[in-house]
Amino acid sequence: MTVPAQALDAAVRQDGNWKRLSPRMLLVHPVIELGKALPAIVGAFLAGHGSGNDSSGSRWSLGIAGVVMAFAMLRWVTTRYRITPAQVQLRHGLVRRQTRAAPLDRVRTVDVTAHLLHRTLGLARVSIGIGTSDRKGRQALVLDGLGAERAAALRSELLHRPADAAQPKQPTQPVAPAEVELARLDPAWLRFAPFTLTGAVTGLALLGIGWRIVGEGHVNIGRLGPYRAVADRLEEWPLAVDILAVFVAVAVFVAVASTVGYVLSFTGFRLTRHDGGTLHVTRGLLTSRATSIERRRLRGVELSEPLLLRTAGGARCLAVATGLRVGRGAERGGEILLPPAPKAEAVKVGAAVLGTDAPLTVPLVAHPLAARRRRIARALAGAIVLGAAFDAAVLLAGWDSALLSVPGAFVSVAVALGYDRYCSLGHAFVRGYVVTRFGSVVRRRTAVAADGVIGWNLRSTFFQRRLGLTTLVATTAAGRQKYSVADLADADAVRFADMCVPGLLEPFLT
Repeated sequence: MTVPAQALDAAVRQDGNWKRLSPRMLLVHPVIELGKALPAIVGAFLAGHGSGNDSSGSRWSLGIAGVVMAFAMLRWVTTRYRITPAQVQLRHGLVRRQTRAAPLDRVRTVDVTAHLLHRTLGLARVSIGIGTSDRKGRQALVLDGLGAERAAALRSELLHRPADAAQPKQPTQPVAPAEVELARLDPAWLRFAPFTLTGAVTGLALLGIGWRIVGEGHVNIGRLGPYRAVADRLEEWPLAVDILAVFVAVAVFVAVASTVGYVLSFTGFRLTRHDGGTLHVTRGLLTSRATSIERRRLRGVELSEPLLLRTAGGARCLAVATGLRVGRGAERGGEILLPPAPKAEAVKVGAAVLGTDAPLTVPLVAHPLAARRRRIARALAGAIVLGAAFDAAVLLAGWDSALLSVPGAFVSVAVALGYDRYCSLGHAFVRGYVVTRFGSVVRRRTAVAADGVIGWNLRSTFFQRRLGLTTLVATTAAGRQKYSVADLADADAVRFADMCVPGLLEPFLT
């Protein structure tokens, strides 16, 4: 949160004990920023050489690197922080000075991360969540550059602070907090890694950067032996065989990249429950990460089953809580409670967190058949458009006319996908939790505490109204902030909402 300047000026006059981050960050910031600017530096260097003026390219690349390093070092010089009896405050900026503060009684989550360079220098990055959903990372207060021991102590101090901590009291002998282990990474779970796509996107991005650098450097890869051999072989094979070969190569690349990403993200994974009222998640090989979640701000859990992972019998378990980074993928998001693992293990962890397995195992109420017609119709519409575009490309490019029959497979896949999407739909209300399930490419079963639901939205498109269907959306301050019960019958939507949170929709029942 941003604090008014007058209030902060008063606070500074009362307590000027501002501290710097560790000076070792002067070795970290320049390296990180140079890595981000590497494409621009390489591009300037290659552009200079491509124009025939080698010294010009070198000067431009060195100039860009110098500017980047100067700004990176200035970041440490202009950053201060302090911890008062009531707030954690962070001040940074030179031209635009900004001071942010997190009230100690609003701290809900503390995320401690340390990538390889941090760990080499004994540093850590502390991200403090103050009870709002951090979908874009704008709400967390980040102290990037504390000593590792100081970061661990600060996490414990912020999350296990008693309610009357602001009041002076007699010093007592500290008691070591007790933890109960709920889950630990099993090496056998590595078999699910190829089905997760973890790291595949990063691998493709790296390939794209490499391709761009090759293009900027005017390197003719057609002259390279391995590339030439593969290209010659593809020219000899029929088109259908070429497509199959490229598909297999991509599948192998994705499987390898996903396995590497899984190992990097989840090595050392451990989930524990703290007697002080928090859940702790630690994981990571090169970049270690420790996330602490205040249990009284936990609003539920989610079982996530991406299509490939579901076919292998696996699932993830995610937390629905305020103050967490969500929607960034399991390897980046802070809501992960269990990495891809057997579904039974994910249900077990979710039940341990909730205190009951009923929301994750109860049979769900099926949705009306009109919802099935709508799901299949929507999938078919997309398949028809895609098939028409594919046939147009075949005709314009003069490819083999046999390829004109491929869109028939699109229709078959669309029908199967629409039916699966309908089978995924379901809802229930059990043990005080609103349970909803939806999705096919990524099937999600979410259990949200009814006392965390702050409102309902009832949405009905033109086509839904023709079928008598309504999408009921539960709004909450936690997690993704909205959880949908899609394609319910109109009357059932209102009744279900009233059953979950009595009285909230009373005007609609009259």
